[in-house]
Amino acid sequence: MRLWHEQMISKLPKNQLLGQHRECCALRGNGWNKKHKTVEYVFLYSPYHLFCYHTLIMDEMNNRGYKVATEWRDKNYRGKIAESYDNLAAVKINTPIYKEHNEAYLQECIVNLRLKGIEIEE
Repeated sequence: MRLWHEQMISKLPKNQLLGQHRECCALRGNGWNKKHKTVEYVFLYSPYHLFCYHTLIMDEMNNRGYKVATEWRDKNYRGKIAESYDNLAAVKINTPIYKEHNEAYLQECIVNLRLKGIEIEE
């Protein structure tokens, strides 16, 4: 599990982009607050932050011609199994959405892809 650095989203290969969508869906659903070393920082924030990050992923998918179920565009939607939020409060979002997505994390993500044989433009 990993949320790629925001600056990488437009450069992610197809498999990583689609995998990121699945990851966001899982985290927004019953995966919320399920501890995992790589993404634990996400749970320090409102679920609205994850919704905003997921929106970036869905926008890129749309840019590439992929169809995303429209339900995921609803901030309250949590998948077919998890109970939807009643009215998830919108909060101020900074850039990057997660402060953990700093320069060091960007480099860590780039190295992670390189180890998989994937080079992206920096």
